[in-house]
Amino acid sequence: MLFECQKLSLIYDQGKEIQTYALRNINLTLEGNKLIGIIGPSGSGKSSLLYSLAGLKVPTTGIVKYKGIDLNELRATEKAKLRKKEFGFIFQRNFLIEYMDVMRNVLITVNDNTDKSREKALTLLDKLGIAHLAKKKPYMLSGGQRQRVSIVRALMNDPEIIFADELTASLDHTSAKEVMSILSEYKKNSLILVVTHDQSILENADEIINIWDGSVRTSDREQV
Repeated sequence: MLFECQKLSLIYDQGKEIQTYALRNINLTLEGNKLIGIIGPSGSGKSSLLYSLAGLKVPTTGIVKYKGIDLNELRATEKAKLRKKEFGFIFQRNFLIEYMDVMRNVLITVNDNTDKSREKALTLLDKLGIAHLAKKKPYMLSGGQRQRVSIVRALMNDPEIIFADELTASLDHTSAKEVMSILSEYKKNSLILVVTHDQSILENADEIINIWDGSVRTSDREQV
């Protein structure tokens, strides 16, 4: 298995009069080569779970293991190296660098401006229908186009894990379906975790994690 959560809890404002349980005593295992949806209402803890799995949030109690390694035992530099080498991230806020054009924003993930990397970037940009925007600056793009650039950026290093947090929020429904269809192709070699409030985009999901008030349950695709 790739991920294992053991009695994972995440509490915000710990020690204060009012504490918020983002995650409550979660036990969960995740295997690779799947597209897994994480759904639930706003504030249910779905993004907190995603960030805990990525090592971006430190559990209040419990353990998150990746390939048998407790992420909390890694130094910050080791976590950063792991994320750069094996993880890809697509956030609702795309965090593009405004003074760089689309091509440079995409290549920054691999820190490589060779012809081979540029050709790969153009292929991915074309796949998402935005190759013609390669020389444009982010401020010249629509919200949907910016999100497609962030998706290409996440795919550039062929990540083993793709973490996607509300990646289709700025897309219309047709575009969202297209993006999810493209993303699902990568589950042949990756684990794809998609946080969303829109269950309709998860028609290609292999598994669904339903989260409510910080607690989760899983179901296979046929049960959703």
